[in-house]
Amino acid sequence: MTQKNTTPGAGAPSTSSETTTKLTRALLACGVAAGLLFIVVGLLQAFTRDGFDLRRHPLSLLSNGDLGWVQISNFVVSGLLFATAAVGMRRVLRPGRGGTWGPRLIGAVGVGMIAAGVFVADPADGFPPGTPPGRPDALSWHGSLHFIAAGVAFLALIVACFVFARRFAARRQRGWAAYSAATGVVFFAAWSALFAWPDNDGVNVAFAAAALLGVGWVSVMAARLMTELPDAEG
Repeated sequence: MTQKNTTPGAGAPSTSSETTTKLTRALLACGVAAGLLFIVVGLLQAFTRDGFDLRRHPLSLLSNGDLGWVQISNFVVSGLLFATAAVGMRRVLRPGRGGTWGPRLIGAVGVGMIAAGVFVADPADGFPPGTPPGRPDALSWHGSLHFIAAGVAFLALIVACFVFARRFAARRQRGWAAYSAATGVVFFAAWSALFAWPDNDGVNVAFAAAALLGVGWVSVMAARLMTELPDAEG
């Protein structure tokens, strides 16, 4: 007489495996939320804050004024969420292609955003209202650190785009590879143009759009990696 296998959990994923998958999914969900948060909060302020003009003012200037705490919080919370998502990305990607530098670069984006929130950009070009027109003659210590932190985040995001593009290309996922590479190229081009023509209204708007596109790309990557996880229910 054949005896049935009555071992608990036989043929189903272990509880430990299910817990790991759920944790990884939650970590990646932080990345999905981060991009949406930063874009929505940033644009709402850009179109409602008195005296703010996207054609002349970078989003960083929103950290100034009576409501500056909103953008400061936006930078810090979004950065924390991106840094958390980087841990989830590492769990999904390692030991495959991009499994080391992909998560590290996304983590650097998060840390850079946190620092950009802590070290506030200097008021400039009439914002907040009452600020003299034009750029300040010299940056303050916190304005300098904000500039450096933002630069680190921007550079890390651009390189991350190409790291993920290489991963997708190796997996023959050409659409995702093209999307990642295009995001990196557009962001780099807009950032370079900002240095070349800092007072051009069109360039300033293009850079703001490219920055939001880049932040959104990180969230899309987090959502994409969630689809590579096994079903938690088994």
